[in-house]
Amino acid sequence: MNAWIWLLLAAACEITWAIALKKSDNFARHGWSAAAIVFMLLSFVLLARAMKSLPVGTAYAVWTGLGAFGAAIIGIVWLGDSRETGRLVSLALVLAGFGCRILYQYFF
Repeated sequence: MNAWIWLLLAAACEITWAIALKKSDNFARHGWSAAAIVFMLLSFVLLARAMKSLPVGTAYAVWTGLGAFGAAIIGIVWLGDSRETGRLVSLALVLAGFGCRILYQYFF
């Protein structure tokens, strides 16, 4: 499978564990706690698989960027997190940085 697919799956697991951690209520809800741990480990395994073919800087930047962006969007849309302008601008900058990193890798 393509390294970018592994990386996107790792980012999806990163988002999932972050949301599960929030829902675990400081590990008081055991099902959500277990989901957070499982998806955290799976995220690392998939990231390691992607790093077999991708440079570490690119893989890590994309993984953390997509994870942070995705978790923040889900928090805003489904969990009632703040929609203040500064936060939305910051998320747009994360997305722009991710896009620039990908473009830089392929064109420069």
